[in-house]
Amino acid sequence: MNKTALVTGASSGIGEATARKLQELGFIVYGAARRLDRLEKLAADGIRPLAMDVTDDDSMRTGVEQIIAETGRVDVLVNNAGYGSYGAIEDVPLAEARQQFEVNVFGAARLAQLVLPHMREQGSGTIVNVTSMGGKLYTPFGGWYHGTKFALEAISDCLRLEAKPFGVDVVVIEPGGIQTEWGGIAAEKLKESSGRGAYARQARAVAGGMAANADSGRNSSPPSVIADAIGKAVTARRPKTRYAVGFGARPLIAVRRIVSDRVFDSLISRASGVPAK
Repeated sequence: MNKTALVTGASSGIGEATARKLQELGFIVYGAARRLDRLEKLAADGIRPLAMDVTDDDSMRTGVEQIIAETGRVDVLVNNAGYGSYGAIEDVPLAEARQQFEVNVFGAARLAQLVLPHMREQGSGTIVNVTSMGGKLYTPFGGWYHGTKFALEAISDCLRLEAKPFGVDVVVIEPGGIQTEWGGIAAEKLKESSGRGAYARQARAVAGGMAANADSGRNSSPPSVIADAIGKAVTARRPKTRYAVGFGARPLIAVRRIVSDRVFDSLISRASGVPAK
């Protein structure tokens, strides 16, 4: 019997690589994204395209209902859809901050709510929440983004305890620097939000570093390393609760555990390119 997986944010980057990895492992894979045209390459290779907006409840319910109608089960949910909204806390409009939480947190939580009844009935399943090393540490101008990732880490921990008695595993994936569109998009958001005004000098410096890394591929790993970790997690008899993978993830998380807040403030400011006074 083929197991079924749903991967959100499947149109590129980590989501696309994960959809392909799970298909390689024998899963029937549904790749979800807002626009079906961006899923054409996956569809051509036998991955089932699914139009889904993780900020639209009807869209999510319809998608899960379609999977159940066509396969009768859902074994893996990979909550990967997300983006980075960067800017000074003072500058970012609360409407944008709420949208960041809608996509990165509430969309993932709602999909978990929708698949859990089916997983409980089966007595098995795995929910994979893709957070970030940014769910364990922080950077200047990333307050709203880091807030979503810290929140998803906490929700995942609570959900793991709640779902365990029903045979459902909850796994957190904490990517480090990855070669995706994320860095370029976050840099543009930062320039839009804080490229002028009181924070402009710092924001332009940080955005420049983010964009340069994104363009060059420096300080980053290919999306396949995350896909491989997810593949390992969903096929393990007893998966780890967390997988920190990709450029810088393990050492930076380890440093954050060891040093004081003030020392980490200094380290991360310099690494982010914040100019000295």
